[in-house]
Amino acid sequence: MFERFAKKVKIAFSDPVIRKRILYTLGGLFLFRLLATVPAPGIGEANLAPFFADNQFLGLLNIFSGGGLSSISIVMLGVGPYITASIIMQLLTVMSPRLKSLYHEEGQAGKRKFTQYSRLLTVPLGAVQAFGFLTLLQRQGVISGLSGFDFLVNVIVITGGAMLLMWIGELITEFGVGNGISLLIFAGIVALLPSTIDQLILTYTPAQLPLYLGFAAVSAVIVYGIVMVTEAIRPVPITYAKQRGQGSGDVSTYLPLKVNQAGVMPIIFALSIMLFPQMIINFLGAAPNATGFVGFLQSIYQNNVLYAVIYFVLVFLFTFFYTAITFEPDSVAENLQKSGAFIPGVRPGESTRKHIARILSRVTFSGAVFLGLIAVLPIIMQQITGAQSLAIGGTALLIVVAVLVDLIKRLDGQIAMRQY
Repeated sequence: MFERFAKKVKIAFSDPVIRKRILYTLGGLFLFRLLATVPAPGIGEANLAPFFADNQFLGLLNIFSGGGLSSISIVMLGVGPYITASIIMQLLTVMSPRLKSLYHEEGQAGKRKFTQYSRLLTVPLGAVQAFGFLTLLQRQGVISGLSGFDFLVNVIVITGGAMLLMWIGELITEFGVGNGISLLIFAGIVALLPSTIDQLILTYTPAQLPLYLGFAAVSAVIVYGIVMVTEAIRPVPITYAKQRGQGSGDVSTYLPLKVNQAGVMPIIFALSIMLFPQMIINFLGAAPNATGFVGFLQSIYQNNVLYAVIYFVLVFLFTFFYTAITFEPDSVAENLQKSGAFIPGVRPGESTRKHIARILSRVTFSGAVFLGLIAVLPIIMQQITGAQSLAIGGTALLIVVAVLVDLIKRLDGQIAMRQY
């Protein structure tokens, strides 16, 4: 196994194209980490770790920004605005036939235009989020002394930082290896691992040994489960009828339907939706006895069982939603019919479409249930152990494993293509 790994590494760095892609990816990630250390103008450095550690909402956002939020850097928003814009645009494809046609039927030109709309929407979303966070930090007394002009400059700079990260992520996707946006989130999570491990070592006591062992066991289960679900496929047998002059007999193969077609995106989408009401609560500075809409939101977030149920449902629904966007049974059935292929025992055309859609629904259901359970498992562990850090660590681990598996598969694909 080690020899096989060493052989792949040798091929990857000996091939100039793959080596260039790897170095391009590493360069983009290094630039992201460099930007995360640049403070916003007029705001001095401050140790805000305790402030963020006491707030799960801000703690999660700080992880996704690679610590940029806790240091109030120019990229404190991370890729959050772009992810939110992508969610909004993909939701609009369900309501707008024009956008659906643009995304699915107009080829690469249509997808480029669709992506451009997402970029344009990122600007106002980034400005709103920058304004909200700076206002929140001012109300909490974290930052002070900003004039109206300084506040406006910081909003513009932080919004520009979010757009810059979006651009870096898209460049990594095009010229590097893997999905650039997911890799930026991955880099932000990994960058905070040393400080997290150091904090665990400093606060360790012999009485916490069962807790640490339990967390390690849960982490191993999450890693194993994500790898298994990501690699699992449901093969659908397909037969290609040989044309005249090509000999006798048919050629049999299969159509692989992945159990988790959506990858890590349902988790990111669900987190974005769950964090938005929490941002409203923090922004409005609701009191413990708040009433009205804010009080209703607070009651949901204070009820851990209800919070976990909503989180599970969102992950479940977004798994189906993202799968429906990325995999269309209509197109698959049409392409099979055009290429002279058929599923044994199923008529070409509409019957094939229904057959593939039925299998896809069952497979996606299994993947969605498993992904939802893995997502809420850290919250369950938090309730059992009383350690808040487990919820953040579990979610981060979930994203890291999924992104790593996807990155390895893409790199293997590049190596296999060069070998042939």
